[in-house]
This record gives sequence, structure tokens and C-alpha cells, in this order.
Amino acid sequence: MTGAVNTLSGTPSLQRLLKACAWAVHLYTGLGAAAGLLAIYYAASGDFRASFIAMGVATFIDSSDGPLARLINVKQRVPTFDGTLLDNIIDYLTYTVAPVFLMLEAGIIPTTHLGLTLACFVMLASVYGFCRTDAKTDDHYFLGFPNYWNLIAFYLYCINGPEVFNQIVLGLFAVMVFVPIKYIYPNRTVPLRAVTLTLGVIWAIVTAAMLPMLPAVNLLLLVLSLSFIAYYLLASFVLHARAVLASAEHRPQ
Repeated sequence: MTGAVNTLSGTPSLQRLLKACAWAVHLYTGLGAAAGLLAIYYAASGDFRASFIAMGVATFIDSSDGPLARLINVKQRVPTFDGTLLDNIIDYLTYTVAPVFLMLEAGIIPTTHLGLTLACFVMLASVYGFCRTDAKTDDHYFLGFPNYWNLIAFYLYCINGPEVFNQIVLGLFAVMVFVPIKYIYPNRTVPLRAVTLTLGVIWAIVTAAMLPMLPAVNLLLLVLSLSFIAYYLLASFVLHARAVLASAEHRPQ
């Protein structure tokens, strides 16, 4: 498809159209910033359902703008605009700042000295994760936990467990940002891609169905939604271990 687009782009009118499409993709990505702002606003107002819906919209944009950017070849069409930087700025807002703020407002993270220290540690770990140059590997994995704090906030909100449970979960995943384990990049990692995308679509439908119900939680839907997270983590660990073993076998003795 990309080849066809490039083939048709020889005439000036088509070049202008494709450049406009590239800017439209950047605008689409930029809408994630607006969604992130709304997520913070609603969380500050105590409307956590609306906040999670706004984060869901931002997640949908983030999961769909990459394929569009590659289809249009935005780097070639608009070389003076850094779409990768734009994406990272918005991702930090929507995947880290907004959910951590919600967790403080919702009491998932207590506003004690310990709780605020933990929140700051999550923010700093996320900064490290977003700024490392090898965060996305050449073979299309995330290196280190990929800062899905919006999902962690959502599940901790739904589970409604004790503070110590929340703190253990948050501390563990914050540490995992620094551990160089490869995690599946859902729409780009080649191994298990068909399975991951199929299960991911089912997960998205189930999770989207849960959002309007909040603060009520359907236990069956929660278990179904969490089952994909379990698959994602287990599959990532297995693929990483397999790659490490394969590398060790080919290493000169």
C-alpha cells in the first residue's frame, strides 16, 4: 500500500494532497494532547469515569496514528516536523501524567509522604523510559516496561484493593521500567503478531464496554480484560527468554 502511495505521488497536485494528509496525521496525533488535558480536568473534578474515557480516546489515537503515519510516509512528506517527538510528548502526558494524577485524586496513591514519593518515582521512571534511545528496539519491541500507567490506574481503580497492594504494584512496575526485558509492541512485533492483534481487539472491545459502567465494575468483563494483560506479560517474557537463549547458543565459546 505504501508503495502504491509513493508511485502515485509523482504529480505536484498529488504531492500537495499527500503533504496535507501528512499534516492531518500529525493533527490527529496532536488530538491526544487535548484528550490528556481533559483526562486531568475530569480527574480533578472527581469524574473518574470521564477521565478514563478521555485516556481511552488518547490510547485509541496512539494505537492508530502510527500505521497511518507509515502509510502516508509523514517523515518524507513533512521533514521539518518531528512526529516522533510529538508522539513522545503526548504519550508522557496521557500514559503517565494523567493517570498518576488520577491515582492521587482517586486515593489509589495516598497523599502521604510515602505515597507522593512513590508517585514521583513513577514519574521519574517514566521520564527515563521515554528518553532512552533504545526504548524501541530494531526488532520492534519495547525495552523495559513501556509505561502503561493508564492501564495500571484503570485496573487498580477497578480492583479497589488496599493501599499496600497498590503501592507494591506501582513500585514493581516502576522498577521494571529499568529492567531491560523486551515487551511486545502490539502492532509491530512480528512473533505472535496475529494472536496479539486478535486478542488486543477483543480486549479493546471488552475494556471499552467497561468504561461507561464506572464506578461500577462487571467482574466477568474485568477478568476477561485482565486475561489479555496476563497474556501480554507472559508472551513478552517468553519471547524475551527465547531470544536470550538463542543468543547464548550462538555466542562463541
